Amino acid sequence: MAWSRYQLGLAALMLVTGSINTLAAKWADNFSAAGCSGTEEHSFQHPFLQVSPQHPGQNGPYQQRQPPPLPHPPLLQAVGMFLGEFSCLGVFYLLVWRDRWRPEPSMAPSQPFSPLLFLPPALCDMTGTSIMYVALNMTSASSFQMLRGSVIIFTGLLSVAFLGRKLELSQWLGILVTIGGLVLVGLADLRSSPTQKHKLSEVITGDLLIIMAQVIVAIQMVLEEKFVYKHDVHPLRAVGTEGFFGFLILALLLVPMYYIPAGSFGSPPRRTLEDALDAFCQIGHRPLIALALLGNISSIAFFNFAGISVTKEISATTRMVLDSLRTLVIWAVSLALGWETFHGLEILGFGVLLTGAALYNGLHRPLLARLPRRRAPDEREALLRGESAAINGES
Repeated sequence: MAWSRYQLGLAALMLVTGSINTLAAKWADNFSAAGCSGTEEHSFQHPFLQVSPQHPGQNGPYQQRQPPPLPHPPLLQAVGMFLGEFSCLGVFYLLVWRDRWRPEPSMAPSQPFSPLLFLPPALCDMTGTSIMYVALNMTSASSFQMLRGSVIIFTGLLSVAFLGRKLELSQWLGILVTIGGLVLVGLADLRSSPTQKHKLSEVITGDLLIIMAQVIVAIQMVLEEKFVYKHDVHPLRAVGTEGFFGFLILALLLVPMYYIPAGSFGSPPRRTLEDALDAFCQIGHRPLIALALLGNISSIAFFNFAGISVTKEISATTRMVLDSLRTLVIWAVSLALGWETFHGLEILGFGVLLTGAALYNGLHRPLLARLPRRRAPDEREALLRGESAAINGES
């Protein structure tokens, strides 16, 4: 069935904004700027806003005097992400207002529920996001996006353990294929050129952190299905409410983080766990940082809206395919910008991961349905007797 222009627009919006989300976060990793009170130029090393470790020889004399800091939780970056999710709540109420003015309202009211139901999933989202942004700073953008596909493994296992769901054979096969794809992507990272800015130990740690974060994301999905979606909450309202809790908690954490010393683990130049004031000073000296962060925040909002709309207007399978295609877009852009080098093993791993996701989500069923079907023995005998009307029925 041909797609309408509206459906094509939704698919394109999801693909583009989903790609921008990861690329904008990775772009901000490459910036350095002067901080407050005339401090020398240094990397945009603010975990609440963006993780960007300093590498020797990358930013001039500042790094010759100070050792590169260890990666740490990117909470300001997560604040931006939750702000983007929080904006989905405004979109939801805008849709409710528009629906009220229609002659025949189409939005069904949700059952009464406590907003605190969204707090546990928001805490999982906050923790998983922080870990993932640390990992993004330690590995390539394409590997980051590919390894996020491991969420299928943990979601499937946890749904069996806590939701009592029985997985089909194709879903178990999809999990096994996904594991094979993760191994290939990991091997591609290990074979990366030593001239790239990430050390081998950083790449291994980053890949493991991404997989660890997917365990937390899977817990979030199970919590949402068990306690939230049974109340028939509109997806935009669910995303927006979780974004509200995440944004509120992390914004409050900025205050104590400003005073907690962290040594080499902290943000320059004060080496506290987070120096939000220095971050804003750097943004003032280098406006492009604000553009990268704005791209990350706005893309989160549009990506959530487009993903929900694609599921509603087209299908959940299409959403899965588009989500996989944005991995290919991120990889292609990263190669074009010189952020990483080409590895044939990585594209093989991507293909295996895509196959695993397709098997788990049932994408193979429409293909199998088109294959010629063997006729049953009684059906063949009826055809030989010329009893086609009995088989096909009345037309």
